[in-house]
Amino acid sequence: MTTRRTIAPEELDTLDLADPRLHAETDLSAVWRHLRQRRPVHLNPATDTAPAFWVVTRHADVTAVYRDSARFTSEGGNVLETLLAGGDTAAGRMLPVTDGDKHAGLRRVLMSAFSPRALEPIVASVRRTVQRLLAEALDKGSCDFASDVAARIPLGAICDLLGVPDHDRAHVLSLTSAALGSHDADSTPADAWIARNEILLYFAELARDRRESGHSDVIALLAGSEVNGLPLDDDEIMLNCYSLILGGDETARLSMAGAALALLEHPGQWQALKRGDAPIGTAVEEILRWTTPALHAGRTATTDTEIGGHPVRAGDIVTVWNASANHDELVFDAPGELRLDRTPNKHVTFAHGPHFCLGAHLARAELGAVLAGLRDLVAEMERTGPARPVHSNFLSGFGALPLTLKAA
Repeated sequence: MTTRRTIAPEELDTLDLADPRLHAETDLSAVWRHLRQRRPVHLNPATDTAPAFWVVTRHADVTAVYRDSARFTSEGGNVLETLLAGGDTAAGRMLPVTDGDKHAGLRRVLMSAFSPRALEPIVASVRRTVQRLLAEALDKGSCDFASDVAARIPLGAICDLLGVPDHDRAHVLSLTSAALGSHDADSTPADAWIARNEILLYFAELARDRRESGHSDVIALLAGSEVNGLPLDDDEIMLNCYSLILGGDETARLSMAGAALALLEHPGQWQALKRGDAPIGTAVEEILRWTTPALHAGRTATTDTEIGGHPVRAGDIVTVWNASANHDELVFDAPGELRLDRTPNKHVTFAHGPHFCLGAHLARAELGAVLAGLRDLVAEMERTGPARPVHSNFLSGFGALPLTLKAA
């Protein structure tokens, strides 16, 4: 089993929930449970370098904040890093940090590329890729499931959608990992800043090339579209490509690596999947709940208001914690148990409301392909080394998972 030091609720007032090491190296489940039951709207205190922020942990309160973009805007930033730094420079131009009519217009444009029908060829390619990668891992007998399998699936799909050339994809993968500062405990904010800017520059160049190129990818779609009667400029195209590559890559691969680890650590559920007792569709939803690769989302209160009866002032930073909401005892029976046949499953892994994940259908298809591949092709899995957690206050999961695989 993967073991981490359990943080007791008594330690809560000494914790800074913005600390990446806290999420990577410790088990916060007892803290989340305590907050849901005793302090569902908790103030994480200010530090010498960052302001205080509200921590919302109950499922009902989390979904209420997600639904209400008027009182809780994304335009001050949608993750702790940008919120604590004073805001997001892409606000009003990039889909995740845009609200109102501009958000609705941008989303309508992009949904045409992310509808189930439009994604059919991408999903078919994903299934072929999963089969090939698992066959290669079985032939070798061992692999790092996180990097050899999981990392190579979502990036390929999103790069297909964006029309990223094959020869650039390894470079883009390295940048997406560094951009969120997640894979190494000693990565610095400067490393992440450099990677993010390299991604932006890369897509700025692609956007310029695609305006008159005749391509049929998402970049060309954005370049040829209008939002509320106005064409998108190069910066808006670049920023939304940046958002899609980060949003479509890292969280999906973490859920896939987390799926393999969960099956290893819960052999009864692994056998239920193998026997067909747990349908792939419900198994996907439970893995999404169990892994919760995006720990939180952030908002800014636009007015004096309240959350769950607790007063919040205009301008306050509000964070909603999917990691807690997905284990809320008021919503999930025995949330600490992995049940691949769990239904209903009202997880908030894809957020909720107007900012519900644009790529949810693709992410479900990718994870479903991995679970089906493991079920059909793999008889046994065994860990050959420690699973290495990512270091992030936003992402949760494992950047390394060495395994041996035996063919079915």
